[in-house]
Amino acid sequence: MSQRALLELLHGKGSHADPIACVEDLPVELAARTVAGFPHSIGHLVFHMNYWMDYELRRIRGERPAYPEHASDSWPASPPRADTREWDRLRKQMGALLGEFEALAHSSPTELERQIEIVDVCHTKVAGTLEAVLWQMVAHNSYHTGQIALIRRALSAWPPRGGGDTW
Repeated sequence: MSQRALLELLHGKGSHADPIACVEDLPVELAARTVAGFPHSIGHLVFHMNYWMDYELRRIRGERPAYPEHASDSWPASPPRADTREWDRLRKQMGALLGEFEALAHSSPTELERQIEIVDVCHTKVAGTLEAVLWQMVAHNSYHTGQIALIRRALSAWPPRGGGDTW
């Protein structure tokens, strides 16, 4: 796969929304709000995205993070709340984590083919190279960024200042 495409998709180019643009101008009151029929707030989605980016970066570094016992373990335990300091921390963390993935996407072809250690049986079911993990994160982030875009639309807060499709 193309490194250029990987880098573009990390930042929401093409048919993807930019995850940073989708949250950078969003006030905490909207980030904490849920909409009917959807269980998570935008703040919860960013927490979840950060959780998995951090998890995969730790695996890439050779650490052995514990795989969550339940899917709910990768979501915040508390209901959404309007905490400006926490929202700012989540957005800053998202930017930093995406920056680490961008740096990894610039890796040499040999490094991209490096096998990432399996720490849970679920890792045996998917490709395990660095490149594969990067593509998995792009897909995961794109999925949840789409949810963020839909919630923003439901909250009449679309498009973000950084731009986004409005059709």
